[in-house]
Amino acid sequence: MDRPEKKLKLNITQSIIAMLTVMAIVGTLFYSTVFAQEPHGRDAVPAVAASENEDAILYGLIAASIAFGLGAIGAGIAISHVGAAAMGAVAEKPQIAGQALIFVALAEGIVVFGFITALMILNKV
Repeated sequence: MDRPEKKLKLNITQSIIAMLTVMAIVGTLFYSTVFAQEPHGRDAVPAVAASENEDAILYGLIAASIAFGLGAIGAGIAISHVGAAAMGAVAEKPQIAGQALIFVALAEGIVVFGFITALMILNKV
């Protein structure tokens, strides 16, 4: 594959990842605005406190989606670069396959950190 084809493939991949991240953020905003429940009954809180609580929930959901989305994008970019370099090194020297796998797994750990951060944020919301 020559250089323009690789660049086109990379641009398409990055566009798909960016689109999925934007869809996750928009989905979070849609969920928080459409399905927000109004407090009623004996446990109802004043309107000012309810709106502040809804804002806190909204920002918490946005923060969680950004943490997970950017973690996934960072992991995808890291794995693409590290994986390509690792496979090139393994092709030249097959005895370093175990070390190459460790580097790919370290790059994949980025998404786990983003997921854990998102879970911690959602636990507070």
